[in-house]
Amino acid sequence: MRLTKSFKLSLNILLHSRLRSWLTIIGIIIGIAAVVSIISISQGAQQQLESRLGTLGADILTITPGLLRAQGPGGFGRGEFDRESSSTNTKNLTSKDVLILKALPNVEYVMGQISGRADLTYMTKTATLNIIGIDASIWKDITTEQLSSGRFLTSGDSYSVVLGGNVVSSTFENGIPLNSKVTIEEKSFKVIGILEEGREVYIPLNIARNLLEDASGDKFDSVSVKIEDISLSNETINSITQRLMLSHGIIDANKKDFTVSSPTSFQETIQQTMDTMTIFLRAIAAISLIVGAVGIANTMFTSVLEKTKEIGIMKAIGAQDKDIMTIFLLNSGLIGLIGGIGGVILGFFASTTISSLGGIQTSTGGGRGFLGGFGSSAYVSPQLIIGALIFSVLIGMIAGAIPAYRASKLNPVDALRYE
Repeated sequence: MRLTKSFKLSLNILLHSRLRSWLTIIGIIIGIAAVVSIISISQGAQQQLESRLGTLGADILTITPGLLRAQGPGGFGRGEFDRESSSTNTKNLTSKDVLILKALPNVEYVMGQISGRADLTYMTKTATLNIIGIDASIWKDITTEQLSSGRFLTSGDSYSVVLGGNVVSSTFENGIPLNSKVTIEEKSFKVIGILEEGREVYIPLNIARNLLEDASGDKFDSVSVKIEDISLSNETINSITQRLMLSHGIIDANKKDFTVSSPTSFQETIQQTMDTMTIFLRAIAAISLIVGAVGIANTMFTSVLEKTKEIGIMKAIGAQDKDIMTIFLLNSGLIGLIGGIGGVILGFFASTTISSLGGIQTSTGGGRGFLGGFGSSAYVSPQLIIGALIFSVLIGMIAGAIPAYRASKLNPVDALRYE
């Protein structure tokens, strides 16, 4: 029997048991939709992570006061990070530390910064914002921020300010034009630059020390280190740790009063968390697929019983065992294919809805989904679509294999007598 004839007969079986077949197909649709939406969101988050790593600057190390410890047996993702200071919560990174770090190999730039909350006024509106004091002489060389308009702070600036893009677009709905005047704690500043995003306000370090509370002296809230060779980041982190421990008079590494972190270590931590969550969600989706597969097997057994007499007639006129088996395998494969197509469509719209709730975009094909916040993107790739369809067809054919085999082994005489 030709394959086209077998296909027509299998399609006929499907059309003549539409209600039962569609109830089975719905189970496959739900399972495939769950798999597609989970994997697409996972892939989108992975792409977002890689993109964010680039914007964070893989060559930038950040040193902060206090020792960062993971709470709970699982660390990040199963517990929380707790920042412990060796003695008090006061700042313990100083100008002396900055000078020490500048002398280390593989270190290109070192910049200490301070931060605090202050009132910024433009026209008649006032908002309390995070003010960052930076070293204007090297800020443009070490920052990962992108300018929307204007320029970065330089060593010649004093009462000048660079605003985060979200400050201009969201906090002050009417916007703050470039070169306009703003007031911070009763001091007038000129807006010389606007960043693409961010809610921070950047001013020169010496001005910030006079403007912000508890910012006087030579201590910093954090220190940023730009390295020359990213491949030597681990060695550089070790060198920084050893030199700062020596400078702070610390012998036991468990009693450090500072933390050195890098975007790559952050990426690894987030990736481990994502992998754990993805495995859990895929297990849930697999349960739906198993239920769908059981439904296909049940539908196929019922179809064999209903078509017993027809099977006997086909065998009586010359149909072979392999022809009968092919017909029923194609029938189960069709159920899986239709369920797969419906699942891919539903999964795409499900991931789109989840993305929309997170204020993001979904991409298909070769594009990338990009969003404002990490971990909430979706990317439906062609490989995922093709893989889901093949997987659903295979599930259908595997679930229908035993019923198809039983149908092929029916005795023609017994089948003709069956009522």
